[in-house]
Parts: sequence; structure tokens; C-alpha cells
Amino acid sequence: MSETPATSDKTEYNRLWWHSRRGMLELDNLLIPFVEEAYRDLNADDQARYKKLLSCEDNDMFDWFMQRSRPQDADLQRIVDLILNRVQPD
Repeated sequence: MSETPATSDKTEYNRLWWHSRRGMLELDNLLIPFVEEAYRDLNADDQARYKKLLSCEDNDMFDWFMQRSRPQDADLQRIVDLILNRVQPD
């Protein structure tokens, strides 16, 4: 039995949702709402950046979101900025 595009999209979304659960409350409070409310509206490049972010270490992400440091990678910096701008609009 093959997956339909809708089933495949739902499976991918569920995978992203679970990978967005980090076990660190501060990260969960940023990433879960972002994936639920904003991820699907991102363009393909920004969706890829979000997936790349999920492969990073929790401690690094925590420092980036607390603005203690910045990612060296411009793609990661862009997605961190997008997420922060959702919770800290100018």
C-alpha cells in the first residue's frame, strides 16, 4: 500500500512535531508553537532551515534563543531570527 501525498505530509509533520519536543521547557515553548502555527506557511528553503535546526544540540539552541550567542551558519541564524521574531516582534 503506497502513501498518498496527504498521508506523507501528515507523517512528515508528525515527525517534525516530535523532533521539536526537546525535553527542555524553554525550547519546547518556542519550537512546538512554531511548528504548529508557522512551519506550514514557511517557504521550502525556510522549512529546510527548520529541519537543519532540529539537528543541532539543545544547549546550542538554548544559547541562540536566549541570545547569548549566534549560530555561525547563516541559514541557522535566519531560522532562529524567524522563531524569535514570532515571540518578540519589534
